[in-house]
Amino acid sequence: MKPDLADLVLGTGLRQRTRASQALLGLAVYAVFAGVQQLEVMLGMIDAVASNWLTSWTLGGGLGFFLLIRSGLNRHLGPDPGLTLPQMIWAVVAVTGAYAITGPARGAVLLIMVLVIVFGVFALTPAQSRLVGALGVAMLASVMVWKGATDPARYDPQVEAFHLVFMAVVIGFVSALAIRLGRLRARLVEQREQIASALQRIQTLATHDDLTGLLNRRAMADRLSDHLCTRRLAQAPVCLALIDLDHFKWINDNHGHAAGDRVLKIFAGVVRAALRDGDLVARWGGEEFLVLMPTANVDQALAALARVRELLRQQSFDDIEPGLRVSFSAGAALCTGEDDIDAAIARADDAMYRAKSEGRDRVRLAA
Repeated sequence: MKPDLADLVLGTGLRQRTRASQALLGLAVYAVFAGVQQLEVMLGMIDAVASNWLTSWTLGGGLGFFLLIRSGLNRHLGPDPGLTLPQMIWAVVAVTGAYAITGPARGAVLLIMVLVIVFGVFALTPAQSRLVGALGVAMLASVMVWKGATDPARYDPQVEAFHLVFMAVVIGFVSALAIRLGRLRARLVEQREQIASALQRIQTLATHDDLTGLLNRRAMADRLSDHLCTRRLAQAPVCLALIDLDHFKWINDNHGHAAGDRVLKIFAGVVRAALRDGDLVARWGGEEFLVLMPTANVDQALAALARVRELLRQQSFDDIEPGLRVSFSAGAALCTGEDDIDAAIARADDAMYRAKSEGRDRVRLAA
């Protein structure tokens, strides 16, 4: 599909396209003002050389900002990819220059300065809004004082004084509005981030065991169903393993439930470290854990469980009781489809109890 003209001019990324369109709009406004200036030159109201310099500043800057955004370089130039503050400072300088050369029609230029301040209302931070407002007033005040002193015939000092008061009041109010909106926008961003964080927390609580950080039973059931739907297309079974910590009740009875909780947390870390990428483990209930190995065959599954046993043997539980060792019994089974989930878990459970009856601390494969 061939890109249309808008795609060629503005690009296709939504955010970059928006920024490019805003920069292009600014360039169009500069072009309009350049046309008005040329008309004033023709009427003898503005010096042609000064007008040409100002036009070069405005059009060159507008085109430069557009090209920076269209090329994507704007994303590497600071925290504001829209380049709002640089564009506004550039415009403030341009408006100040226009006021200095426009002469009798300079009153209209003051409205343009207000327009420049309003441009950043929804983009600048409160500090940036204060900076642009102060810069606008300071630069206009400097030009008014300079022109009133050097060209009083065209820039009457009394008129300039009124202009300065008018601009200070208007820019002050607009800047205050921009600051309030900036603070409101910052609060909205903070609230949005808090809501996103809360939703993430709720999602985590809904799908993970609070003690171990592993998937909970409901989340594992959903993941198991999803994986079986995917594997069904390849007509390949998945491997399940049900793990039960040996003598866990004895740990709780002799060392307390806090010690039992610590054992569960440590085991969760061990099993996560031993399994392969893509394998999933959930706290199935109490001291039972269900492991899903969607891409493993039987030999690979047994090897993974052997790694868990070896890492668990190396794990120290001396802070609970010196010399304490924790082991587990596990049963592994193949699951051939969604209709076989409950039966496969039952087969793994039978194999696990067979491992316990044979002396614990071992893995057995379901028949």
